[in-house]
Amino acid sequence: MALRELPSALRRLAVRDTLSSTSFARNCRRCVSTEAAAKNASEDLQDLESRSSYSPISVAANEQIGTYDPVKRVQQRRRQLPASRYQYKSPRYFRGQFHPHQPPPKSDPASREYVPGPFNYSRLEQTYQSMIAPDLMTMAYVHKPPGTVTVPKSERLRTWDDSSPYHKGRPKRGPRGPGEVLRLVEKDIHWRNIPKIEEVTVHSMVKGAIDDSAHLHIAGMLLQAVTGVRPIVHKAKHSVAQFGIRESMPISLTCTMRGDMAYEFVDKCINLVFPRIKDWPGIKGTTGDSSGNISFGFSREGAILFPEVEINYDMYPPKMIPGFHVTVKTSASSDRHARLLLSAMGLPFYGKLID
Repeated sequence: MALRELPSALRRLAVRDTLSSTSFARNCRRCVSTEAAAKNASEDLQDLESRSSYSPISVAANEQIGTYDPVKRVQQRRRQLPASRYQYKSPRYFRGQFHPHQPPPKSDPASREYVPGPFNYSRLEQTYQSMIAPDLMTMAYVHKPPGTVTVPKSERLRTWDDSSPYHKGRPKRGPRGPGEVLRLVEKDIHWRNIPKIEEVTVHSMVKGAIDDSAHLHIAGMLLQAVTGVRPIVHKAKHSVAQFGIRESMPISLTCTMRGDMAYEFVDKCINLVFPRIKDWPGIKGTTGDSSGNISFGFSREGAILFPEVEINYDMYPPKMIPGFHVTVKTSASSDRHARLLLSAMGLPFYGKLID
């Protein structure tokens, strides 16, 4: 009986020894892996700073700050740094891509032309960004399947006949005929060049200023109230005896609006002024300069309908209130695209449309 139980007892002892050796090896590997993880963590912690920025500055650091003398450091240099290193104001004008002094981009706060914002869009501009621009791109989209052969167009400017060696490298000649001016080529609308309003110019020729300068002052006050921009005074370049105009006589005013102010002015014209003009048919379809700029005007009766003038109408003598012209400059390359933009914003056009 004892002999029969002996192999089973030996078997149990062998299994127990095997399990103990396996657990010992597992514990050893666990210890080694723990030590490696701790080592890696200590290496990662070496990249961290020894103290926080909120901790007080030590005495040694204070002494180091006190001993720093930038003037002495400059005097110890063997040669001075270039002048651009000491230039605190960035250059205002772009003098070419190879000039050593380059102005920073307008988006850089260090730029002289930096303007913070936009913090919010005006009502018309927000409508343009969300609705009008996608609709214009969809309406004017021209699909060209892959493999479409582009038909070459003839050159708009005439070339030289190379009969003389001086013709080499010269720019092309202008169009044939006296007074011929090449109009802009209408470009297809895509996501990069969707037409938009760039600036709005308000101009007024004050005839009453020939006899009385008070007319010019009243016109300046009215234009500044309507546009929010200080007007620029233009003087006559030549004397015209028939009209009583002398050279250097102040005769007209101009205000130029860009950005949000331009959109707000157009929005004010569309929604507040035009609907109140009696029997107003719209803007003539023949207006425009073939380059994407649309013009219209306000008479004296239309000028007093602006809310800035209407709320303080007693300030302006009725007979001195002038009319003015408005030119909306767009980024379009043709009058057709400019009319498409302004029509989407709410400006009606009538009559024959000339592109």
